[in-house]
Amino acid sequence: MRACLLALSVVVLSGATASAQTAQKPYEPEIGQGGKDVVWVPTPPALVEKMLDMAQVTADDLVMDLGSGDGRNIIAAARRGARAIGVEYNPDMVALATRLADEAGVSGRATFIEGDMFTADISKATVMALFLLPDNLEKLRDTFLALAPGTRLVMNTFDIPDWAPDGKATLGEGCVSWCTAHLYYVPAPVDGRWTTSRGTLTLRQAFQVVAGTLATANGDVAVSGRLRGAALTLDIEGAPLQVTVRGDRLEGALTGTRLAR
Repeated sequence: MRACLLALSVVVLSGATASAQTAQKPYEPEIGQGGKDVVWVPTPPALVEKMLDMAQVTADDLVMDLGSGDGRNIIAAARRGARAIGVEYNPDMVALATRLADEAGVSGRATFIEGDMFTADISKATVMALFLLPDNLEKLRDTFLALAPGTRLVMNTFDIPDWAPDGKATLGEGCVSWCTAHLYYVPAPVDGRWTTSRGTLTLRQAFQVVAGTLATANGDVAVSGRLRGAALTLDIEGAPLQVTVRGDRLEGALTGTRLAR
């Protein structure tokens, strides 16, 4: 009887030990696993660095990632001295990313928040480093456009529907998949009418591309231009003009004030 009880005790103890080991096993995500809005596919480390290079990330930046997964974009940005915040719906991923940031020695600059990408507050970000699908990016497009002019958006492979990127880079020979990064600068809003030192300027804006007319004493003149954040380059009768948009004012080679809409 005592032998039976001893054997039973060994079995129970072994089972408890196995359960404890199973419970302590670190969370390991699987490539392609489903999520709320996207499946998880990690960005290759070389492309992460390429994206951050394109966005010219420095210690002065606040970098954010939506659907941050295992936190690699955020950890890489924090290694460059930036403050960085990842928003991730999966709590296991949040815990994993937090642990990896600690192991990388950047936990003081890298923060991970459990939350929904579509309701996250990104208003203070100066750089968004993303790997999202086109339908996600389309839903977020107006949120991106509401960011401060000049905010950089850099992303793996997919661009924002209807919005052409300002820059594109591809990893070199040897890269098989996820090799391309796209860069955008959030453009200042300039659509509308402006009273300027040279006449009334009417602009139509499609993201960073503008076109319109300048009404002068000698008639209307066609105008075209392009924005890079708040920096606006206008072409008026073949003459390029450099202008800075500051809210409802134009400053530089052409000064002016936005008229009431």
